[in-house]
Amino acid sequence: MGLLTASRGTFARVGRATVFNVTGAPLQLLPLALLAQPWLLFHDLDAVPEIQLAVLAPLLPVVYGAGALTAAQRRRFASLAGVDIPLLPVTRRRPTLRGAVNWLRAGGTWRQVAYHLLVGPAVLCGTAVTFVLWCWGVFAGTALVWMWGVPPEQLPKFLESSTEAVYINASGFDALLAALWLTLVLVRLDTRAALALLGPSRTEQLARRVEDLTESRAGAIAAADAERRRIERDLHDGAQQRLVSLAVNLGIARATLTDLSTEARQVIDDAHREAKEAIDELNNLVRGLHPAVLDDRGLDAALSGIAARGPLPVRLHVDVPRRLAPTVEAVAYFTVSEALANITKHAPEASCADVTVGIHAGRLRVTVADDGPGGADPAHGSGLAGLARRAASVDGVFALSSPVGGPTVITVELPCAVSP
Repeated sequence: MGLLTASRGTFARVGRATVFNVTGAPLQLLPLALLAQPWLLFHDLDAVPEIQLAVLAPLLPVVYGAGALTAAQRRRFASLAGVDIPLLPVTRRRPTLRGAVNWLRAGGTWRQVAYHLLVGPAVLCGTAVTFVLWCWGVFAGTALVWMWGVPPEQLPKFLESSTEAVYINASGFDALLAALWLTLVLVRLDTRAALALLGPSRTEQLARRVEDLTESRAGAIAAADAERRRIERDLHDGAQQRLVSLAVNLGIARATLTDLSTEARQVIDDAHREAKEAIDELNNLVRGLHPAVLDDRGLDAALSGIAARGPLPVRLHVDVPRRLAPTVEAVAYFTVSEALANITKHAPEASCADVTVGIHAGRLRVTVADDGPGGADPAHGSGLAGLARRAASVDGVFALSSPVGGPTVITVELPCAVSP
């Protein structure tokens, strides 16, 4: 039972492979037919005025029609062989000389042409050989039946002898086995060649993968930034407003309820103070998530707020004439904020800091410098590694110069994407 099932599966595979090879024959024959036109029109080569032109003229439709032939082959592989050939990178053939040259210079174009002019005809020849083997196998494999069922006078001469008929019968079975093997081999070879020549190359696949990863990473960063904005709005419009209302009510109660005992007034005073401290902490938390002023008034105003709140003097110079992408502005803002926090924490000897933000060579450059003792090292947990990761999240570049004795200069360059 298992042998019968295996035999059925093998014959089903061979049947599908035969259909696949036969349906590919017209697509494999078409380029040869185009190339054969000059030889069919001009039997005498001396009559051809320009033999090079006669050969190149039919080659142009093959080259230009390679995309259509590839699309047809891709559908054949998908529907009959279950093989999905990835699409090539899009190369638009604009109706200009430059567009045509760019399309002809693309590596995928000539890989397609190589498949249609070299691999296709080779597979077609293999299909023709397979057809001959099938025909001979069916005829020769039934040689003994022919001898038994056909009158002797109507038999071919090579079947008149029983010994010859046995040899011919054996050759027929060999031909059938060869046809089975060649049918499957042709499908396998054709599939491998199509994947290598009709699909993108390894380099193109890696480039496409990098593009996909870059897009997905940008989407994740944008989603995270949008989520931070949402949390900031919810905290600002919800919890923060409730705390403000609570603090106001406690202040009113402290001012109006004058006949309370000392203990009760102390409780109200403590609650009022705690409410105001909670508001301040929540303000700092909201500002750390995403400052509303950054969306409303831009990078200059947001950085001015950081400089004004800092524990040490900050000289700020911002020269950004236009709004940038929200993600880039957020990275620049938090870079400055974390850099100034690092100065306060790890360089208390610093007397001032300089922050310069501007556009140079098409990129946003953020520079934070202080006159502290220097010696900053990202490996020592000073928060500098976090700054480098934050810059790298948007394809930015982080640089640090901090010799012993100072000064320490942090430079971050970010892609200067314009806000939509």
